[in-house]
Formats: sequence, C-alpha cells, structure tokens
Amino acid sequence: MKAFLSLLLLLLPFPAGSQQPPLLIGAVVSQTGVHAELAADYRKALLLWEEEVNAAGGLLGRKVSLRLLDDGSEAVTAGALYRQLIGEKADGLIGPFGSAASLMAAAEAENARRVLINGAGWSQEVHKRGPRFVFQSATPYAAWGETVVQLARAAGARSLFLLAREEPAAREMAAAALAAATKAGMTGGEVLAYSGGIADFAPIVARARAVNADAWIAFGETRDAAEMVKSMKIAKYAPKLFFARGASGAKFIEAVGQDAEFALAAVDWDPRFRTAGNEAFVKAFQAKYSAPPGPAAAGGYAAATVLAEALRRAGGADQEKLRAVLSTLVVPTVLGEFKAAAGGVQAAQRAAVVQTLEGRAQIVWPEPLETAKLVPYPQWGERILLK
Repeated sequence: MKAFLSLLLLLLPFPAGSQQPPLLIGAVVSQTGVHAELAADYRKALLLWEEEVNAAGGLLGRKVSLRLLDDGSEAVTAGALYRQLIGEKADGLIGPFGSAASLMAAAEAENARRVLINGAGWSQEVHKRGPRFVFQSATPYAAWGETVVQLARAAGARSLFLLAREEPAAREMAAAALAAATKAGMTGGEVLAYSGGIADFAPIVARARAVNADAWIAFGETRDAAEMVKSMKIAKYAPKLFFARGASGAKFIEAVGQDAEFALAAVDWDPRFRTAGNEAFVKAFQAKYSAPPGPAAAGGYAAATVLAEALRRAGGADQEKLRAVLSTLVVPTVLGEFKAAAGGVQAAQRAAVVQTLEGRAQIVWPEPLETAKLVPYPQWGERILLK
C-alpha cells in the first residue's frame, strides 16, 4: 500500500512554478592569491545582488543561483573555470576581476558562444578582436584619458603635458588622452613615458616649464603623483591644472600633506554619484557588510544589473537573444549608463574627475555629478595653509 501511494505521489502534477529550476549565474572571482583583497568587494556586491533579486521574487519567475569560483588570482585558471561554468550550462556569465583574467574568460565565452558581462576588465585588449558575445560594463581605461581632456578643455587649457608610467593601464589611458586632445584641436605633443622606479621628477618638471603647457596630465600610481608634487614645489612650478591618476585619497595626502590641495585625479565610481540606484546600493552594502563599498563593489553590482536587465528583456537565457538584446541595450547602473559599441566595448560611461579641496576629494567633473566647482592650480607662493 505504501509503495502504491509513493508511486501515486510521483505521478501527481506539481504547480508549474515548482518545476522551474533556478537561473544559474556563474562568475570567477579571486578569493585567494594576490588579487583577493582587491576583488573582495566585487564578490560581495555580486552576493548582495543575488540576495536582493531573490528577495524580490527572482528573475523571470525563477530564483537566481550564483555560482562563484576562485581562480587563485591566476588568469589562466580563470579561463579554465569559465570553461567549467559553460559546461555546467550557466544561464549567464559575469566576468572575473582584472583585465588579464577577463581576457582569458572572454576567449572561452566567445568560443562557446555564451554571453559574458565584462564587469572588471578595463583594458581595450579584452575587446580588441571584436567579440560578439562579450559586453563591457566596466569603465574602460580609455575613458579616464578622455574625461580629463574634456575637463581641461572646458577649463580653458589649450596645451597639455602628457606623461605615463611604463605599464599597460597607464599607457592606454595616456594614448586615449592624446587622441582626445588631438581631436579637440589641443596641443599635446607626445606622451612622455617614465619608469616606475623614478623618485625625482625635476628633469621632467624642467621640460614642462620649457614648453609652458597649461595642464600637466599624468597617468601612474599614487607614489608617482606624490613625487611629482614634491618636485614641482621645489622648482616653484605650477601649471594651471595638475592632474595625476591616484592624486587623491589618504595615502596621497599622507605623502605630501597640504600640498595635496588642488590636485586633480580620476575615479570610476564614488558613493556620492547621483546615478541610478547608487544611494540604495551604498546603504544596502553598508548594512550587509558593516563597511562602505569601494569601486570594485560598484563594478560587480553594475555588471549584475546589466545581465539581469538583458535576461528580462530577452525573456530567458537563449544566448543569441541575450546577445541581440545587449547589442542595443541602454540601461542605467550605479557606475553610469551602460551602452555597448562595436565589439562590446562600453561606450557610455566616463570616469569622474575629483579635486582635493580642504583635504577632501570633491567631484568637479562632469557637471551632473559635481560636488564642488573646479579651482585652478595656484602658484606655490599664493597658497594659504589650512587651519
């Protein structure tokens, strides 16, 4: 009798909703190795997104199951793990943290014709071959160079002194800045490369003084920016605008003290951005993790936002439909608007420029995001010490 009842229960129809398996979303994020600390917020944001989506009823009437794998901070391993996720029939893929790992992941996704949202691969190398199934939600390196040139032009600068640390990201940003300056009819000359070991920028400051450029625009690290400021102060040299990637934040101020004032830097995200859902995202992340989100968190959350909207509009996880939707999709994210150009490159988002004013980074460009007005870089003898 019990056997008969068990068989009967198996044959009875179940509600349609209970037969729907969860949507499997796969991502590979460094949880160990040298990139683990940098990628931690990226992973946390993806988990927050999963929790929020499921609390709201899921996607397309189905729960979301986020499968996160650890590449140990090895790009080659990331590629193999995406191949594994593809084999597990993941309905959607979100890219890993870092351009090298993203390049490997993109190759696997493109080969399998599976859509991947590139959430933290900022280099143009990821999209150089024009993939059809890989779409960048991250702010590309090129956008940093283009943004600061736009600001310089709006501020009245006509000639630029461009520098780049000898490393791929900095060269990519500087190349974009030079191209933007040329297009805008500004004088930029060539990008002057400098080595990572340089500690005295005096000879380079002398070259900048000789050409009398309106704006000093440098792409490198925080320590580079600090040494530039020190060399400029000794030489009593001050251009109308001083921009250096990384010339903001506690480490920069600690290195140069009040001489950090009026320096310009760039960020791809800030908790104060008046972008879609950003205020709610910051509050939710803080509440869940008892710590404020960083740019990596915003990148992960934006990638998940783009994938979710594409799944909704495609009505499912058919990869060709998803690809078609993403090729024309325009959707707001915490980073800014997502819009893909040829090869899946992010075409809408731009970095923001911040300026250190009274010891705090204020957003001075673009206007819709600004928290303060740009102040020209004063001569050293005109500065007043903060109290």
